[in-house]
Amino acid sequence: MKRFVMAALGGTLAGVIATTQVAGPLLAQENNTQTNVYEQLDLFGDIFERIRAQYVEEVDEKDLIEAAINGMLTSLDPHSSYLSPDDAADMRVQTRGEFGGLGIEVTQEEGFVKVVSPIDGTPASEAGVEAGDFITHVDGETLLGLTLDDAVELMRGPVGSETLITVVREGEPEPFDISIIRDTIKLTAVRTRTEGDTVVLRVTTFNDQTFPNLKSGLEKAAEDLGGLDAVNGIVLDLRNNPGGLLTQAIRVSDAFLESGEIVSTRGRNPGEGERYNAKEGDLADGKPIVVLINGGSASASEIVAGALQDHRRAIVVGTKSFGKGSVQTVMPLRSNGAMRLTTARYYTPSGRSIQNLGVSPDIVVEQPRRRPDAEEEEANRNSRSEADLRGSLSNDSLSEDEIQQIEEERAKAEEAAKLREDDYQLAYAIDLLKGLSAIAAKE
Repeated sequence: MKRFVMAALGGTLAGVIATTQVAGPLLAQENNTQTNVYEQLDLFGDIFERIRAQYVEEVDEKDLIEAAINGMLTSLDPHSSYLSPDDAADMRVQTRGEFGGLGIEVTQEEGFVKVVSPIDGTPASEAGVEAGDFITHVDGETLLGLTLDDAVELMRGPVGSETLITVVREGEPEPFDISIIRDTIKLTAVRTRTEGDTVVLRVTTFNDQTFPNLKSGLEKAAEDLGGLDAVNGIVLDLRNNPGGLLTQAIRVSDAFLESGEIVSTRGRNPGEGERYNAKEGDLADGKPIVVLINGGSASASEIVAGALQDHRRAIVVGTKSFGKGSVQTVMPLRSNGAMRLTTARYYTPSGRSIQNLGVSPDIVVEQPRRRPDAEEEEANRNSRSEADLRGSLSNDSLSEDEIQQIEEERAKAEEAAKLREDDYQLAYAIDLLKGLSAIAAKE
């Protein structure tokens, strides 16, 4: 907080010195600007008093002032807002990784509430909420015209209570309802598993737990496979990750980079920009990396994907990311409230801003919708081979051991095919790492 106060004081002082050294017309112009500001503040005061005195019902003065402050902030961009003491406390709890609610990250787009992404393992994710959905009503009450904070407040409620949200989804002809049971949301920042010789790091959010979870998960998975030398590559899955703490995005990027810039931020004044560079050391020891992203990958996720892509440290696979390239600073205020203000844009190492554009994957891979079961059964029935033909010749060129080895390899391939049905993008990433590993083995 002190840093922002000092910056403001410094700017004011410089302005005063400059105006004392120039001709009268500029000084007059400055005075006119200040007069206009004071006139507008007087107008605000007049309106406030008239509301207090003449509105049809008695109003809570504190709520009225907070609404005015929030209106001023939300008029700037979708990510600036006022946080009441309760909201500020909730936000501090969320960064620690546990809170109550539905488990969705939302933003506001032209007055509509849009889902950035559902969080893995939460009631919203299990109920079928998808990134890109628009929520129009909560329990029959419209969200149109509400601030984002008010809309979020409507979705909150006691753990175990049910809420009905109305969703508009691209490709669906009509809005539809989704019933969700509220629960305590306990975020596991990173889930780790192995698929064959590949380590899959599923990063769901960027909170205080993210880097420690990622580091310990990678080390444990490598140990289970017999050491890092036995690992053919890493999939860093950032799909539907709405972002979070900038510091954690920098640490995750740094985990796989030996040197160079990770991200830079540029504010209103050029002198306030900052650059963050990687320190020596690569947790993956140079193993190939595939980063998975989609339209639900936002903010901190885009910082990581952009940094690893620009340094050619990873191949980015999936679909275009969300495109949130701005930095918000939370500034404590009186009475334990806070102000969330957009203070800078961030830029990838190559100097590109992804605001409204997103990170474009190196290889575009859509996640196909599952075919109906009847179609899959029909496709399986039509799949035949030489071995299915009556009276076909046997293979007399292989030993029993060789046949067994082929059958084991076929079983692995079938497991990969099963994964392809469940998660095509992840299967594609794993196949890509297998190919890179095979090429490296021949060199």
